[in-house]
Amino acid sequence: MTTNTHSPQTDQTQDLQEFRVEVSAWLEHNRPDDPGFLLPQTFMEVGSEKVLEFLREWQHKVWSAGYLGMAWPKKYGGQGMAPKYQSIVDQEMKRLRVPICFNVIGLGWAGPLILDIGSDFEKDKYLKGILNAEDVWCQGFSEPNHGSDLGGIQTSARREGGDYLINGSKIWTTMGNYAKYMILLARTDAKVDRRYNGLSFFLAPMQTEGVTTTPIKKLTGEYGFTETFFNDARIPATSLMGDEGQGWRIAMKTLQYERGAEAGAAGGISILSIVMNDLLNMAQDIEREGQPLLKDPVTRDNLVKLLIEEKALYLAEKRIGIPALCADYPNSLPLSGKLRGTEFFRRMRQYALTLQGGQSALYVGDKDAIDSGFWQRAYMNNFSTTIGGGTSQVQANIIGEHVLGLPKD
Repeated sequence: MTTNTHSPQTDQTQDLQEFRVEVSAWLEHNRPDDPGFLLPQTFMEVGSEKVLEFLREWQHKVWSAGYLGMAWPKKYGGQGMAPKYQSIVDQEMKRLRVPICFNVIGLGWAGPLILDIGSDFEKDKYLKGILNAEDVWCQGFSEPNHGSDLGGIQTSARREGGDYLINGSKIWTTMGNYAKYMILLARTDAKVDRRYNGLSFFLAPMQTEGVTTTPIKKLTGEYGFTETFFNDARIPATSLMGDEGQGWRIAMKTLQYERGAEAGAAGGISILSIVMNDLLNMAQDIEREGQPLLKDPVTRDNLVKLLIEEKALYLAEKRIGIPALCADYPNSLPLSGKLRGTEFFRRMRQYALTLQGGQSALYVGDKDAIDSGFWQRAYMNNFSTTIGGGTSQVQANIIGEHVLGLPKD
């Protein structure tokens, strides 16, 4: 008599391994050639039509192959598969450094929100366009005079028949000049006692009379953000998500996706993976006084500390899925992930420039720049991640109040 030694878990593991090989082979074969122009390191540097079209075509290709939105329902353009399959795709995309999937506000924030609390009408209307890259999404939360204080929003939405009239402005609107839709937080009632109660949440069309955008030039010399102006912009009342006055609650749920504390994102990579191995490779090629920099004991000690911190970040991601390891502070890892990750990569990239010495002052386009100015661009781009989704200072307050239970004052 023969005994079947395969368990369902063994078969599943083998299936996932085979799937990883399949994905890796597809990405290797289908990765686009060098387009001849600088590609974004993050989704916040899509600053020209040629970059947009290149990335739109790439995202559509990934989705058409079935490797984007794998855990989203089939009737909305997904594959209806377990999230672990999408995780494998994302890991391989990161490892092979293929171009980013640029439509991040749709894929990671608006899409999961609509899937979670949206109506059937909203799911039918918006989700597939997010996945196939036909519909670019942007976010309208921050305002020029209110920074991270979302409760102080002044952009107004006034009901007029079957429409709302929007007036005001938003800032740091990523891809606002290319977007078809905006997740918009606006004030529908200025007379309520608590300012948070007067806000409403809209899935607002951008290609509307009265909506204009002005591109903002970044430290890197690139574009990607805009300031967005609303001047009696008329949007249909069906753009309202939930009921009037529920905007604050919906916005806070959206920020949970943005800060990585909620699952449901469609997948794909939004930021080029720059890891410690890249820094080690750079350090290996630099010499000081005729000796490789890696022979310097102080440099080696600093690099080892950074390697330990990077490993801890990776292990923390795995730990989130093991409740017994998070029992003391169940929300601590999800709520702190954005702060820990963005601040680590800022310091890591800053140290890369420190190792370059005087050459750290050179930038992209200078023939003497180390790695063609890659690290300089990466360091300056990282400030977008420490600001977007709530600054590092705001993130520290969130951890203090919602994880440690510290008083607001």
